[in-house]
Amino acid sequence: MQLALSTWPEVEEYLTRSTGIIIPIGSTEQHGPTGLIGTDAITAEGIAIGVGKATNALVTPTINVGMALHHTAFPGTISLRPATLMLVIRDYLVSLSRSGFTKFFFINGHGGNMATAKAAFSETYAHLQDLQMEQEIQCYLANWFMGGAVYQLAKELYGDKEGSHATPSEVAVTQYLYPDAIKTAFLEPLIPSTHGIYSPSDFRRRYPDGRMGSDPSLATPEHGQRFYDAAVQELSKSYHKFLQS
Repeated sequence: MQLALSTWPEVEEYLTRSTGIIIPIGSTEQHGPTGLIGTDAITAEGIAIGVGKATNALVTPTINVGMALHHTAFPGTISLRPATLMLVIRDYLVSLSRSGFTKFFFINGHGGNMATAKAAFSETYAHLQDLQMEQEIQCYLANWFMGGAVYQLAKELYGDKEGSHATPSEVAVTQYLYPDAIKTAFLEPLIPSTHGIYSPSDFRRRYPDGRMGSDPSLATPEHGQRFYDAAVQELSKSYHKFLQS
């Protein structure tokens, strides 16, 4: 059940059954020569909708733009500053909590969002107390790409060529979800992801084509379905456990 495709009476009826809701969050950033710029948002949204169907949960519109300042030397990247993203997350939470939602399960597709999202949760808890709202809320950040089943499958399929950015696993999921948007290009030899991430110019200098130790040419739509199914199954269990906690 998607919030954007529902009416307010349907949401009101849903709240009589559950106060849990799923929020996909991703990023709009470069993913190397063959990865879609929307990869992190596409994967988070697709998997979140799958979890919503499996658990009869409501799924909000995706937060498509995340904290990706280190990718902005590559054309097409759009980034929010950490402070801006924190306010976006807080406004999502405050708006939905006013409706009666109390359990917020974020499905995240971008590593750069993790620290900011967790800081936003803490800020929101304090903000809601300042507003003297009657009900308390709880937030959970689930990074689909870090799940045990997903990690094991990536290790099995790609070994050390999974890398840490523009990975074949995430590219494979986009190929499964959007087979008409599969891209191909010549890829230079791998550059190991041994350097830290600092400024945008430093990132592009060290990783000229945007990849970090990854070989996305190994990705296939069939792999993508396996990653999708593994993530949906694992996160559906996590969502149920979160609701019961």
